[in-house]
Amino acid sequence: MKLVSVVLSGGAGTRLWPASRQAYPKPFMKLGGRTLLEQAIGRGQACGTDHLIVVTNQDHLFLTQGLLAEMSDPPNPHYLLEPKGRNTAPAIALAALACQRLHGDDAVMLVLPADHLIPDTESFVANALEAARHASEGHLVVFGIQPTGPETGFGYIEVAKIGRQAQPVLQFVEKPDLATAQEYLATGRYYWNSGMFCFTAKCVLDALAEHAPDVLSTAQSVMDSGHTTALPPTGAVGAAQVTRFDAHTFGLQPDISIDYAVMEKARNVMLVPARFGWSDVGAWPSVASAHSADAAGNTMGIAEDVHWAAVDTTGTHVHVESHGHKVIATVGVKDLVVVDTPDALLVASKEQAQNVKRVVEMLKERHPDSAAHQTTMLPAAVQRPWGTYATLKEEDGYKVKRITVRPGQSLSLQYHHKRAEHWVVVQGNALVQIGEAEFATCAGEYRFIPLKERHRLTNVGEGELVLIEVQCGSYLGEDDIVRLADVYGRI
Repeated sequence: MKLVSVVLSGGAGTRLWPASRQAYPKPFMKLGGRTLLEQAIGRGQACGTDHLIVVTNQDHLFLTQGLLAEMSDPPNPHYLLEPKGRNTAPAIALAALACQRLHGDDAVMLVLPADHLIPDTESFVANALEAARHASEGHLVVFGIQPTGPETGFGYIEVAKIGRQAQPVLQFVEKPDLATAQEYLATGRYYWNSGMFCFTAKCVLDALAEHAPDVLSTAQSVMDSGHTTALPPTGAVGAAQVTRFDAHTFGLQPDISIDYAVMEKARNVMLVPARFGWSDVGAWPSVASAHSADAAGNTMGIAEDVHWAAVDTTGTHVHVESHGHKVIATVGVKDLVVVDTPDALLVASKEQAQNVKRVVEMLKERHPDSAAHQTTMLPAAVQRPWGTYATLKEEDGYKVKRITVRPGQSLSLQYHHKRAEHWVVVQGNALVQIGEAEFATCAGEYRFIPLKERHRLTNVGEGELVLIEVQCGSYLGEDDIVRLADVYGRI
């Protein structure tokens, strides 16, 4: 059996603001010392998966690369980059087509969302291998979670009777109201739908062809429009591949879940009951429940240099991301969520925690940067494959940026129609190409890039390269760039 781990790294995590932002979403949140994405990849590795496919937004490729580079034994992934979100059915269809081309019809796909918390890896592996066996026999397998209460935020799956053995699915049902959820629990026949699946590439593609031919046909068109390139090595990550897709063709795909498209209609669906703890970490109370509580029911996820003084405080969760020593004090409070990041503070009752997404909706209208990025003393840093840039100041005719470049990385060979640039290196060692000439440039030195002159910046030092760039010209938009050569395939 060839087992392929397919990690779906999407979702905005708006209910987890301010720790989760549009540019740094829930899969990159750390719980238990590791990001949720890293934990999902690690679960696949623990199952002995032969290969890894990561489906993620194109803007999050470089965050994902950096995360894998920090792993002690990273797999060599194949990235499928989405220009925009299109739900789980198109994502799984593309992953299945890629898996079929790369590994054959009979490759077993273990589909894992990157935003779940599963502390018991050993039990997960046992369940996953059981699911893989059923998948290799021609079943579409879903992992079911035994309910612990009348939850209205999950879909439910009906079987003959809750038990420890895998069994056929009778039906999928929508997220219920409270009274219906209570009825489901009373019957002893319903599981929560975990959103984790297992099937062969051929089996899911056949099911898509039968039950959702529009999803399959558009996914095939998207795959035909894609182009695959090799990525330069990053840290311990070797031969990674990336497939990019035409944005217009991609946008024609139906926005539909795999549950609606296939699982609710197929007749060969098998449920494997989870024998491990599970949370979809959908809101701050879920995060709190993933931590050990003290005698007063308080939980915390805080940095080592933060101290929490809790006086007459019960049932409260504190999450602090600190860049220096800080003391958090709570007095006479109950059932709160307190989240403190360098640029934002959230105080919410656990009962109303689902409504944090309304804060994000307000911020998108009034302060969009705070919804998308974490802004500290420096402006929001925009991720690029080579590092980051942040705009420090912009007025008519000029713009000032702070640019960082990781060791060994290089910007594209490029020129601009409307602007000249001045570069001052403030940290590290750069190799600056201007026209045909190359100049070694260290901290405290300066280079001028004339209008329409081709140029390139490379970090040739062992540490991070930091420089200040001053742009001068009649137009300073990010689209005034002509790439002549690029190791990241962005031409």
